[in-house]
Amino acid sequence: MLDVRNEAAALAPATAPAEWTSATAAAIYRLPFNDLLFRAQSVHRQHFDPNRVQLSRLLNIKTGGCPEDCGYCSQSSHHATGLAASKLMDVDSIVAEARKAKAGGAARYCMGAAWRNPKPRDMEAIVRIVAAVKALGLETCMTLGMLDREQAERLNEAGLDYYNHNIDTSERYYPTVTSTRSFADRLETLEHVRQSGMKVCCGGILGMGESEQDRVEMLVTLANLPEPPESVPINMLIPIAGTPLAESDRIGPIEFVRVIALARIMMPRSFVRLSAGRSAMTDEMQALCFFAGANSIFVGDTLLTAANPEDAADRKLFDRLGLQAL
Repeated sequence: MLDVRNEAAALAPATAPAEWTSATAAAIYRLPFNDLLFRAQSVHRQHFDPNRVQLSRLLNIKTGGCPEDCGYCSQSSHHATGLAASKLMDVDSIVAEARKAKAGGAARYCMGAAWRNPKPRDMEAIVRIVAAVKALGLETCMTLGMLDREQAERLNEAGLDYYNHNIDTSERYYPTVTSTRSFADRLETLEHVRQSGMKVCCGGILGMGESEQDRVEMLVTLANLPEPPESVPINMLIPIAGTPLAESDRIGPIEFVRVIALARIMMPRSFVRLSAGRSAMTDEMQALCFFAGANSIFVGDTLLTAANPEDAADRKLFDRLGLQAL
């Protein structure tokens, strides 16, 4: 008869290595599913309350017209998605939306602009936006494209808590997804953000045609940064008509949960955010993601330009699972 106590001890999380190798990460990813989830949940409980989930809300403060050609993005000017470009929202309108988010239970407010990088003329408005949202008592995050060191330092001085800049996938697969900037460009922006003193929010997208190994390599890159990102969003591709990746094969639920679990094990102190794609997930799939270590979600029925579960659906799911907002 199997000795359950010995089995549990064998699966107990070991100390994270000084540097992750692809082989080590892949071996964990390929564990029997129950063993992988046990290990991920054990790690999660060491660092977080397993029944608390951070609620964040995301607002598109400047839509469309982006010169980048990211194959998944509805906001790229290269793709015929029918999305009209807009100017940067004014501060008062953004603050009004942020107040609604706080009243709805969000602790963190994320703002995205469809730019390759902010222009000097944009920075004054961005600084005012950060200060105004911070004054509401919300944690702030922005994603504005690439940053140079001076821009990162200015955002940090304005009080921005997090900067989001996803690497999307592995370095090997990255040129298949985007040609207008390199993987090294992504890493350079992350370094500027870290050196400025802001926290890093960085993850990727699953279901773009990448291999299992690409998913593992993406997490290896993140975990081996000088400091792992404090926030790691894991997105499931939302197919957008008119984009090059609209016909990509969808990732299976079990494979997606495996990535969540591996992210939790490799980056135990990071928030692992279950991000885009939740509208296509069953309650059961989301429950497995939470068990595997996801402890942050975006709330609100719109996520940039895509659908997201409505607040009522999230409240019902949290009630069913006994989860509470962090």
